[in-house]
Formats: sequence, structure tokens, C-alpha cells
Amino acid sequence: MDLRNIAIIAHVDHGKTTLVDAMLRQSGTFRENQQVAERVMDSNDLEKERGITILAKCTSVQWKDTRINIVDTPGHADFGGEVERILSMVDGVVVLVDAAEGPMPQTKFVTGKALALGLRPIVLINKVDRGDARPHQVHDEVFDLFAALDANDDQLDFPTLFAVGRDGWADDSLEGPRKDLSTLFDLILAHVPAPKRDLEAPFSMLATTLEADPYLGRVLTGRVQTGSVKLNQAVKALSRDGSVIEQFRIAKILAYRGIERSSLDVAEAGDIVAVSGMTKTTVADTICALEVTEPLKAQPIDPPTLSMTFAVNDSPLAGQEGDKVTSRVIAARLAKETESNVAIRVNETAGKDAFEVAGRGELQLGVLIETMRREGFELSISRPRVLFKTDESTGERLEPIEEVFIDVDEEFSGVVVEKMSNRKAEMTGMRPSGGGKLRITFLAPSRGLIGYHGEFLTDTRGTGLMNRVFHGYAPYKGAIEGRRNGVLISTDQGESVAYALWGIEERGPLFIGPNVRIYQGMIIGEHSRGNDLEVNPLKGKQLTNIRTTSKDEAVRLTPPRKMSLEQAIAYIEDDELVEVTPKSVRLRKRWLDPNERKKQSRMKDGM
Repeated sequence: MDLRNIAIIAHVDHGKTTLVDAMLRQSGTFRENQQVAERVMDSNDLEKERGITILAKCTSVQWKDTRINIVDTPGHADFGGEVERILSMVDGVVVLVDAAEGPMPQTKFVTGKALALGLRPIVLINKVDRGDARPHQVHDEVFDLFAALDANDDQLDFPTLFAVGRDGWADDSLEGPRKDLSTLFDLILAHVPAPKRDLEAPFSMLATTLEADPYLGRVLTGRVQTGSVKLNQAVKALSRDGSVIEQFRIAKILAYRGIERSSLDVAEAGDIVAVSGMTKTTVADTICALEVTEPLKAQPIDPPTLSMTFAVNDSPLAGQEGDKVTSRVIAARLAKETESNVAIRVNETAGKDAFEVAGRGELQLGVLIETMRREGFELSISRPRVLFKTDESTGERLEPIEEVFIDVDEEFSGVVVEKMSNRKAEMTGMRPSGGGKLRITFLAPSRGLIGYHGEFLTDTRGTGLMNRVFHGYAPYKGAIEGRRNGVLISTDQGESVAYALWGIEERGPLFIGPNVRIYQGMIIGEHSRGNDLEVNPLKGKQLTNIRTTSKDEAVRLTPPRKMSLEQAIAYIEDDELVEVTPKSVRLRKRWLDPNERKKQSRMKDGM
């Protein structure tokens, strides 16, 4: 059977997972009456809720006599480590671009990697039915982007299709019949080369994605580069430097057929399969026949740029909402995460009850914390810290820098530029992007962007779009001003009282409402001034036997400011923690006792 391997590249929310759904339906992968969830490729709950793809997934469709393996790649920069390796499995890419938004930073990031590998793209301009669609301008922008990314003449001569993935059609002109996706399927067969298949050479395969299966253990997915592999065959794994990691027998070969995985007895060069049986082998390693001595060329795994401390929850309410609270179960869960997520590194701290977890960004670590709390874990999380490097030749301190793309209404551009420059960002471009909007680009230190997104949405009345992508390391940019306001700290433990909160409200916005369980040292609101203030949210109204003619007025409270997990993590300072349980996200001081806080503050000032 003929074979094609393609990846779909797009910015987050441009509709690639919806398009894959339509491809699966129209190729007859689903029966007519089969009940299938919408966005079937986004299989985990967090992906469905956030509408983003977190893990790369494979599927395959049959068109005429050809099987097309399709890899749906993450479009978010924090999961970029997945993207680069996936591109080494495929022979062609479909670059999917929104007809209104045009090519976005993540498109640039992934497309740059694809062009560098010599892949010839097919461009699909999606959502052409949008009221603000501008398909022809977007087509020109894609050409300009490819040229800026040093595409060769072959790659610049790309075919373009116009589509509405949700309605399941793609045509080579806007005036096409708008019937189905057959034009796209036929173009893939004509434009994407079949994989080079050397069946005579010994078996070799590069591991590109890793998962942990409760029954099979470690499962590695990759493309068979040369030869073939049989069930129970003895193989070995080589690291990138050529050293042998382990020898093992292939326990299972799984291939993607539609959205199901079916077992195979033999896998041949060119096919994308998953294998199990190994105990140590991981992503970027080569699985090969025993006689092979040279590893396949592999992309190194991108280094983490951000770290947080995951500690045991030691608040007075610990253990009351979750059932996984000890350091032992947290350590086991984080170890399991590193087995299936190569972009995360975990180190035990000196205190033994806390773990340093490093990853590619706030979103990636936020997704891990959210997943753990849904599994019943209780944790206390520190403020994110960026991971610095030292320049080996000069000894200079280097920090991670991100390229930031901001689309904003012209009236808000001033405040955005001012806030970004306060965060040590350097503006690299500003141009009109149509409809009274500007596109502004910056190079900004990662630490300056921690916690800025919420402020950015407030400043732009929720209309601004901000996208960021890792750019590289650069010399340290100097101190950045942190949060200006202090916080309101509870002095007592119990349930908050409406009357007490009514009196505290004038000091600043509250994070909690009445009848909420609180404890000493918990943060219940933001102080309107720069210092922290201790308040008592339990103090009820003094009852007397004197009646007044004005009658007691009902207490009316402003609704509290509820924070999401990511907002809470971005909000806290170094001496504060976020307490995360399956039911609650609370802010607290690291030292709950006020005397201990004063002592720690004096020690810090005396340094």
C-alpha cells in the first residue's frame, strides 16, 4: 500500500484539530452512525476545556489506495519541544492559517523548523467564511513569512487551498464548489513525496514521542527509518552520542489506523508506529537492530526556561479536600510525569518535602498542576523563577528571552508599549494590521512576562491578543519592578463574616466572599497601598439592646475577584505561595505566623 506522512502546523485556535475531524469523517474512518466526540483528537479533559492541543497525536486515513498518516501538532510555544521532533517523522506539512488573523508567531516558529528540514509545505487558508476574512492578503503574508524564513524556490512555489474546516470543504479557489475535502486529499497524494523505504538495511527508528501506559509501561512512537521490525525481536537503544542505553525485546508494535491503535506483527520502513518493551529509552534515542552502531541524527531536547517549587501542603486546612498529600505520592507522580513528558525536569530540594519542577513556560507547568489537582493532589506552589545560564567564555549571566507579538487596538498601544518597556522589553517592530489594530513585536525577558497577561487583558479591555515564543538567551537585563500593591492577610482562623469583609473592603479588592474557610496567614485581598496589612475577617457586628430608627441595613459586598490557577501563580511574590487542592486555589504567605514573617523580613533586609 502507498504511504504518505504529513504534519498539520497551525497557530493555537486556527482550527487544525477540527480539520482533522472532517478528514477522518470524509475518508470513511467513522461509520455513518458512529457517535464520535467533537474535536476527537483533543482527547484529554484539559485540551477540551482550553481548546488547545497539548500532546502531539497521530492518526491515519485511507484515501483511494494510499494511507495518509497525519500528526496533529501542538500549536502553543510551551509545547514546542514536541513539534520539532515530530517534523522529523513526516515528509510534508500542511500549514493551516486563519483567513482573518494571518500567520501568527507559533506558525512562524514551527514553519521555520519545517522549512529548515527541507519539507515542502501546502498552505491551507482556513475560516474563509469569517466576516473579517482577508484570504488574499493572508496568502501574501504567508509568502512573505516563508521568504523571511529563508525558504528555497521549491518551498516558495507552494500550492494554496481555501477552506472552512468546520463545514468540511477545501478548494483551490474561493469560487470552488465548496463540497468536500477531496481537493485536499488529492493534493497531499500529488505534492507530498512517499517516504524513502530502505527495506534491506537493518532496522532503525528514532523515538520522537513518549507516553506511559498502565499495561505496557513506556511506549515510544516514531517512524521506522530503515528495515523492518518483528514482534519479540531483540533490539537495542543508542543515545545521541552512540552509547548503548539498553537491550530489550519488542513487546508490542502498535500502528495508528483511524483513531484506534491496532497491534501489528511486523512494521516496515516509512510507517509511524509505537513500540514497547524498553525501561530506560526515551525521546531522541535510536531504537535499532543489534548490529547497528551509529545513532540516527536527532534534535536535542529544548532546555527548560522556568521552574517552580511543588511542596507538600502544610496549611491548617491541609488534607481536608484531597487524598494525595504526602511527599512520597507527590514524588511518585512527578517521576511518572517525567517518564512521559521530556520537557519537564524534577529535582528534590534539600528539605525533602519539596521538588523543583522545571519546564518550558507558565502554561506547561500550569497544565501539570491542574492535572494533578484533578487527580486528588494537594500542593503548595511557589512563584515561577526563570533559569539563568552562564556564558562559558565571558562568565556573563544569561537569561531566556522571548519574542512577543501583540495585536492591539491603536488606542491601547501607548499603555502596552509603556508596560512592556517597564518589563525591560525591547520593541522590534510596529505596523498596522488592519481594522484599526496594530501589530507590535518585542524581545522581552521571560521573567518580565510572568504575570503580565492578566494586566495586559485589563489594559486592553480584553481586546488585545498576545503571543510569545522562545527566542534564545541574552545578557541579564537588570532588575524588573514587581507587584506594586501589598496584600490583606487574615489574622485568624474560621469562616469569613460578611460584616467584617464589608469593613475591610475599603482597604482594597477582596479575593474571597462570606462563609469561606480561612486561616491565619492566608491572603484574602489586595491592599490599595504598597504594604501588607493584617485584617480580621471573622469579626461579627457587636449586638446591643439599643434600637435605631434607621434599622440595620443589609450588608452589600462587591463580588470578590476570583483568580484562576495561572493568575494566582503569576500574582504571588517570593514570600507567598499558592495552595492548590482539588476544590480550592488559595493564596497564602509562606510563613503563616506574623512573628516568623517579621523575623524572615529582618533577615532578608540584613543580607
